[in-house]
Amino acid sequence: MAAMREVTPASNAPSTPTVDARQLALALDHSANAILLCDRNAVIQYSNDGFFRMFGYTREEACGRQPQHLLLGTHTDAETIRQLGAHHLAGKPHRADVLGYRRDGSPLWVSVVATPVPAADGTVDCFINVLTDITAAKTHEVLQNKVLDALVREVSLAETMSLICREIERVAPDLRASVSQIDANHMLRIIAAPSLPTALVDYLNGQPVGVGGGICGVAAWRNRPLIVADIATDPLCAAHAGELLSSGLRACWANPIRSSSGQVLGTLAFHYLEAREPAPWHRALVELSLHLCALALEREHTRARVHQLAFYDALTGLPNRMMFTARAEQLLASCEQNGQQVAALFIGLDRFKRINESQGHSAGDGLLRDVAQRMAGVVGTSALFGRQVGDEFLLLVPGCSAVQTAAICERLLGAIAAPLNVGQITVNASASIGVAMYPVDGRDIDTLLRHADLAMYRAKDEGGSGFRFFSLDMNRVAQERVVMEAALREALRGDQLTLHYQPQLCSRTQQLSGVEALLRWEHPHMGSVSPARFIPMAEECGLMDELSLWVLRQACDDLGHWRQRGVPVPRISVNLSASNFDNATLPDQLRGLLQEYHLGAGDLVLEMTESVMLSAHARVLRNLDALHALGFCLSLDDFGTGYSSLSHLHRLPISELKLDRSFVQDIEHSETARSLIVSILRIGENLNKLVVAEGVETECQRQFLAAHGCDLLQGFLFSPALPAPALESWLEHHRGALPAA
Repeated sequence: MAAMREVTPASNAPSTPTVDARQLALALDHSANAILLCDRNAVIQYSNDGFFRMFGYTREEACGRQPQHLLLGTHTDAETIRQLGAHHLAGKPHRADVLGYRRDGSPLWVSVVATPVPAADGTVDCFINVLTDITAAKTHEVLQNKVLDALVREVSLAETMSLICREIERVAPDLRASVSQIDANHMLRIIAAPSLPTALVDYLNGQPVGVGGGICGVAAWRNRPLIVADIATDPLCAAHAGELLSSGLRACWANPIRSSSGQVLGTLAFHYLEAREPAPWHRALVELSLHLCALALEREHTRARVHQLAFYDALTGLPNRMMFTARAEQLLASCEQNGQQVAALFIGLDRFKRINESQGHSAGDGLLRDVAQRMAGVVGTSALFGRQVGDEFLLLVPGCSAVQTAAICERLLGAIAAPLNVGQITVNASASIGVAMYPVDGRDIDTLLRHADLAMYRAKDEGGSGFRFFSLDMNRVAQERVVMEAALREALRGDQLTLHYQPQLCSRTQQLSGVEALLRWEHPHMGSVSPARFIPMAEECGLMDELSLWVLRQACDDLGHWRQRGVPVPRISVNLSASNFDNATLPDQLRGLLQEYHLGAGDLVLEMTESVMLSAHARVLRNLDALHALGFCLSLDDFGTGYSSLSHLHRLPISELKLDRSFVQDIEHSETARSLIVSILRIGENLNKLVVAEGVETECQRQFLAAHGCDLLQGFLFSPALPAPALESWLEHHRGALPAA
């Protein structure tokens, strides 16, 4: 430090205290940073005590050597070092984050800031290098920020855990990370191990939690960290040492991942390529990583619980009506394709109310669980079995003839009738079963179950403890079907059908985004006929294509007139059925309508049900692609009630999701509904799809949906479905608040 000297301020400069070389040296030595003075050739001329404390090299050992010869190690990024050297030779200031190594070989992350010091002639003859230990900050930066972001974006568990492992390995390249989860059978299932050999992952997957489960299995069993510093000699690894050593692993540190309540959810393991103990900073790394792994696993458990509550009956564990219906649609679609019959059974226990009244609801619940278990043993795995509500159960048996169905009913009645202990008594339960056959008694699940329900009540009326097949005389609506079909055909030719339009508003701006066209039928004698009554009938009797074409033509005609007169309706959503999308002429029909009414494809939104999305027919998929290519917006109706929607969204050109009104109706009193809505909104956001909420009826519902980013809102809170003239009046009244989109 011979170059250091007292500095006397100029006479015209403010007076400042002088600093001698000893004071400056003391100040530098007490700095928490490592400080190096290097010449133009990057040779160390001076190092402070902070350098010794950080890296372990004395001043005598450091001077005369280049920093890279002291600090670089196996996993230091060579490109970063090359760039630092190039800046140094050019005499330019530079900085970078570098993985360095101490004298004892332990790694640490440092921030290097190199500042050139000019000589009297302006040339650079030395650099001051300040090195700051950023190991903890680096760990938080690459781990916590990225992983928490992934959790917020609801990235899948496997992707999140892989991200954790990769980021651990990026800040600590001398180890390999893996995360396992304990499954329902108390086995460890590896969720993520991106740097372990596939063969080793396959070998370790499914190890039991316990003494025989290897390092991770024992750590989870003991509920405490387990360090194996040498796999080759540790007796704990005797059974698995060969597989581990052949994969290049020599040491392992396994840590249990605990929930907020202390339950062991899985393990986080650090694997090493040499026999060794974990480095001190690895301990800080594992603390943060365990916290993030626990967050991810608890989130997954919560999602699974929400799914269970939403789609399964809490008492019996069977699919509830929502899940049953969604699965039934898939089963019927498959049986239609294969030309199979399907038996739909509606099962109701006889005199169940008496059990509740005499023995209490707890005893009644026990009876329902036992009966459900018995019936599940009869129906087998190929059938779809669910609970409707109360003492009613649903069963769908594919590939089943009427004769086979009768045999199943007999076995079910026999299983139910076996003695059961209920409360303080032993009972011989009985049931009534109604049967409807697909496709004879209905081509959709709602019709089949309705007919089976009617048949069940006929069985109850006849004394119970038996079964009945559906017949037309059980259903007045079925008896009037021919009359209704003729009336619908007449309505199509006359002026009985009309379209009503319900506004859809942007949740952020309250701007009109579009309207949904809803079909109405006013019969001169029957009065207003519900769409729920005549739409299924139109499907069954082959009128759906003609009916949908009428709706499309009327919607285009109304929109064309509105455009000519400056009525600000941006677009119209039209519901189409599964049979419409299976019609090879649909794209040409729509193209012709657009040309006829001088409209663009963006003026119409075509809504589909999940049965369209799940269709395996190539013609349906071709139509969807063709409509998307023409510029039509495709919307998936009643999203959230289906079973396989998510697995199909990625392969179909869907632009919009319509949130089922059942979720919206439960916002104010169901935490489950609110959680599901938020999940669906995030799905729409992450997949870049608009989400429309139907059935918004209260200000509370509107505020919740708007606050959580739902794009469009529709419901009675804003307006019911209106005839075209009434919609124009509504728009005129709200013109100031609802400008055209």
